[in-house]
Amino acid sequence: MKRTAGAVRVLITRPASDAPVWVAALKNAGHDAQALALIDIAPVPDVKPMDQAWSCWRQWQAVMFVSAPAVRYFFARQPERHVWRDVHTRCWATGPGTRKALLKAGVPPELMDSPSDQVGQFDSEALWQEVHARVAPRLPVLIVRGRDAGPQVLAPDADVTGFGRDWLAQQLQSVEVPVHFVVAYQRQAPTWTVAQCREAALAATDGSVWCFSSSQALVHLQLNLPAQDWSRARCIVTHARIGQAAQALGFAQVRVARPVLADVLASLESLA
Repeated sequence: MKRTAGAVRVLITRPASDAPVWVAALKNAGHDAQALALIDIAPVPDVKPMDQAWSCWRQWQAVMFVSAPAVRYFFARQPERHVWRDVHTRCWATGPGTRKALLKAGVPPELMDSPSDQVGQFDSEALWQEVHARVAPRLPVLIVRGRDAGPQVLAPDADVTGFGRDWLAQQLQSVEVPVHFVVAYQRQAPTWTVAQCREAALAATDGSVWCFSSSQALVHLQLNLPAQDWSRARCIVTHARIGQAAQALGFAQVRVARPVLADVLASLESLA
């Protein structure tokens, strides 16, 4: 597509399974978008904990999914005999991507809880505001998450711990709700080609805009380009804490936008 006035070159760093939708939407909006994955999603070697979680599905008052991959990998283990009729377990999602994944997996909308599209943020804090009044003490909640393979350390000044699923677990435990975790997938650094490394190094200085939806993506960026100077780089992040990680790495311009197309486009306009 021909670039329009004010068009920006955008790098989508989401996993390969999630990036095409964003790339296509941004191209349709006239931007020069392309995927440059900074997170690879892989299955976990041991699926028995997921099978066990499914076998006692009715015991959970709610199952919280941290991401769309959590939904996809967990529901890949769904028993054939599982039916939603007369099931009261709620499914929680923090954002629109995870909610869409739940709908695609067959979860009835009336069993889902997530922040409204009109709220100012999509994260565990917003989800808690949505569900906390209906949480019942002593009935367990299951959190379906991923795990990080390899290094998880950002630049020395970065502080992006103590939020997300851990924050939500603390809120649940504070009202006497037992919390259980199950790992559905693992995140790992992608193996970039020489050409991809050159492309990324160029994007650090040529005015391109990086889009980050995970602090771990910034960890992997640092691993792939350990000596890169980011003082001329620009990015859009989907949460303020990811923005803190980008600033710690050295990004000069950081914009925070909700993970919806309209907000990302508005941020791109402010950077054009």
